[in-house]
Amino acid sequence: MKRDLLSLQDLTGSEIDDLLKLTNQLKQGNSPLSSPLKGKTVALLFQKPSNRTRVSFEVGTIQLGGNCLYLGPDEINLGVRESIADVAKTLSRYLSALVARTYTHEDILELARHASIPIINGLSDLHHPCQALADIFSIKEKFGRLKGLTLGYIGDGNNVCHSLLQGCAKVGMHMHIATPPKYEPQSAIVRSAKEIAQKTGAKILTTHSPQDAVQNADIIYADVWVSMGQEKETKKRLKDFKGYQINAGLVKQASKDYVFMHCLPAHRGQEVTAEIIDGPHSIVFDQAENRLHTQKAILITLLGSKS
Repeated sequence: MKRDLLSLQDLTGSEIDDLLKLTNQLKQGNSPLSSPLKGKTVALLFQKPSNRTRVSFEVGTIQLGGNCLYLGPDEINLGVRESIADVAKTLSRYLSALVARTYTHEDILELARHASIPIINGLSDLHHPCQALADIFSIKEKFGRLKGLTLGYIGDGNNVCHSLLQGCAKVGMHMHIATPPKYEPQSAIVRSAKEIAQKTGAKILTTHSPQDAVQNADIIYADVWVSMGQEKETKKRLKDFKGYQINAGLVKQASKDYVFMHCLPAHRGQEVTAEIIDGPHSIVFDQAENRLHTQKAILITLLGSKS
């Protein structure tokens, strides 16, 4: 039976732990097989441009012995030139897996409903599971553990925030989220994360105070204030997010050994100052590298064999 990765809701805590172990194995250069994706082809179906997601999936697939195709917005024109159902059914006859990067999460779900091959969410408006898995791996790499750590997230309650919420809850990490009013993460996702957190010992806090979110935090996390597709809201968002910048003053309230994280691309002088993102506490490029290793683990888990 085929498996998809549409959100971190699709994985149990133990499955996340297995992925992290495999990621570490791959990063050390110890692949479970010499070419676990030999004879397999992965396609990237992207409605949005990408740097890290595209390059890391292409390179990762090739390093695992597979082939990779890039299908940009003009090649498929998903749901316009051809129905999503027909695209999913057709591509399933050619491919071993499909990584989709879409504007709406419903398009990802629609692809998964009609495809007979694994669908991997490379980003939607609601979730970014590959990013969150790489982030969680990066945190474990730096601290040697996850349970009991506190992640302070400052900014928009967006797709990255949603996936981090699900991931932190499942691995027993506390997450404090500070957003301006009306930019909170979706209440259903927060509620679900809190239910999971009750079983794992994690604590989820939502607030409008950046100071409360970073208090004694081990990790401070930022994302852009204006994501792709929100350009018309730029003026309003820059005004609404004023006071939510991560800077030298704010990080003083975090743990002295905190790390700064950002999924990139970043806008220095907006959500974070250059002093912080380019400073000694920043691990943003470790995160970026770890997208490669984590996604290789995802591909092996969904397509290959781990033994």
